[in-house]
Amino acid sequence: MRILILGGTAEARALAGRLVGMGHEVVTSLAGRTQTPKLPQGNVRVGGFGGIAGLETYLRAAHIERVVDATHPYAGTISANAVAAARGSGIPLVRLMRPAWEPEMGERWTMVESFSEAAAALPAGARVLVTTGHAELGRFLERNDCRLVVRLIERPGEPVPGHAKLILARPPYTLADELALMRGEAITHLVSKNSGGEQTRAKLEAARQLGIEVVMIARPAYGPAREVANVEDAIAALELA
Repeated sequence: MRILILGGTAEARALAGRLVGMGHEVVTSLAGRTQTPKLPQGNVRVGGFGGIAGLETYLRAAHIERVVDATHPYAGTISANAVAAARGSGIPLVRLMRPAWEPEMGERWTMVESFSEAAAALPAGARVLVTTGHAELGRFLERNDCRLVVRLIERPGEPVPGHAKLILARPPYTLADELALMRGEAITHLVSKNSGGEQTRAKLEAARQLGIEVVMIARPAYGPAREVANVEDAIAALELA
């Protein structure tokens, strides 16, 4: 079976490895935003498709038989395009989406719908750990009445102003490291996307232990697809699709 995985996540890499081991021909598509991505088994393509029409054309030209959307929960455009292109081409689509985090006892969450709402929710004078990635980073950097600690995997294209400190690090992060970081920087607020999973969950536990308020950005809406929460269920869904 020829399978296209829209990837970039640990789950996508794990799925590609399993499918290649089962004898399927797998192509994983990466957006190309990360300069040194971890590559999965099988074939890899990097870059966009050119919207819905471009993706649908690729699916037909490459004789793809199944599509798996295993992108990050906030890769909204490609997820929406996958729904439309799969519908237009008649190719079954499975969405592999890690479950969202839910607030646990003692955690202080403020739920917001967008990056702009998250930036606006921060009180003046806050010391903020920003863990939302490159997307719309400028909205937080505009808050020059706050002290920002911005954690990214790679250096941003825009300069970081004097009221912000840049930390370059790649997950997973341990609870001990998160506690040390938040204590050392006297963090009062954590801004996070609701990415789910365990690789970055420790920051929420650290915030709970230290009484730090979490500004949590809700996930975008996704179009209809057969959605599963783990690699095993994705394999089963592909076989049954």
